[in-house]
Amino acid sequence: MPGATLIEPATERVATARKENPVTTQSVEPQALRNFVDGRHVEARSEARADIFDPTTGEAYATAPVSGADDVDAAVQAAAKAFETWRDTTPAERQRALLHIADAIDAHADEIVAIEVKDTGKPIAATASEELPPSSDHFRFFAGAARILAGTSAGEYMTDHTSYVRREPVGVIGQVTPWNYPLMMAIWKVAPALAAGNTVVLKPSDTTPASTLKLAEICAEFL
Repeated sequence: MPGATLIEPATERVATARKENPVTTQSVEPQALRNFVDGRHVEARSEARADIFDPTTGEAYATAPVSGADDVDAAVQAAAKAFETWRDTTPAERQRALLHIADAIDAHADEIVAIEVKDTGKPIAATASEELPPSSDHFRFFAGAARILAGTSAGEYMTDHTSYVRREPVGVIGQVTPWNYPLMMAIWKVAPALAAGNTVVLKPSDTTPASTLKLAEICAEFL
C-alpha cells in the first residue's frame, strides 16, 4: 500500500535484532579471597578452596581458602605479637583508632554494601539503611567506652587497705561469626575487644566472608 509502513511483530523484531547483534557472554573468573593476617593478605597452607555463592544468582563469584590448624596457629601468633604493643596503648589512642575505623566504614559505605549484598543476597536499600549506619556507630560507641575502662574504688574492708577493680587486657580473643549479619556481628565482637586493649583472631562464616575481609583491611589502616 502506497505510503504505508510495515511494522513487523515484536517477536520478529527481537529475533532479527538478535541475529544482527548476537549477545555474547563473558565468563568472569571468581575472585580469589585470601586470609588476612598481620595486616596483609596471605595464602593458606593448603591449596584447597571453597566456592562463595551469590544467593541472587546461585553462581560462585569468589573462592575462599580452606584453612587448617597451621593457618590458625600463624594467625594467633601474629595477634599475640601485636598484643605486646596494643595492650600498652592509652585509652585516647584506642579511641582515636576506632573513630578512624568508623569514619572509614562510612567513606567506603557503597563498596561495603555491594560486598554485603553479594554475600548475603539481601536488598541493597535495607543493607544500606539498616546495617551500615549501626556498623560505624558501634565503633564510635566503643571508642567512647575505651575512655571509661578504669576501675572504681570498692571501699575500705581491711585496715590500711583499699579495694578496687583494675581492668586489664587479657590477650588474643578468638571469635566466630554467623552468615546472616556477617559485618555487624564481626563489629559487635571486634570493636569491644580492641577498645579493651585485646587483639583478635576472627573466623567469619564460610558462606559470607567477604565483608569481614573488607573490615579487616580497613582496620589494618589504623591499628
